[in-house]
Amino acid sequence: MGKYNEELAKAGIMLAGEGVQASSKGKRVKFSGTKRTVTDGPFAETKELIAGFWLWKVKSMDEAVEWLKKAPFDGGTEIEIRPLFETEDFGEEFTPDLRNQEARVRKQIAAKK
Repeated sequence: MGKYNEELAKAGIMLAGEGVQASSKGKRVKFSGTKRTVTDGPFAETKELIAGFWLWKVKSMDEAVEWLKKAPFDGGTEIEIRPLFETEDFGEEFTPDLRNQEARVRKQIAAKK
């Protein structure tokens, strides 16, 4: 996997990639109106859990699929690929005020790095 990640990084595809710890170390928060219910892991009733993620910058879903086909998985591993929202996906609802707010938040995040 390390070799594959290096290949992604050298190609300029990989922006981030992390593993997540077992659900036994997690918590879930359920929202119902103003009530918040916290449940400690593990979450045995869950059939599918996220074990990690990659954040890639690719030109298309097809390019993402081609890169993923090269991943060193076997044994029935199944990986889901989903695009991130882009500014243009929001159309007219993404008003100038919301754009400015988004820019402020991104600037604050960048300043913390």
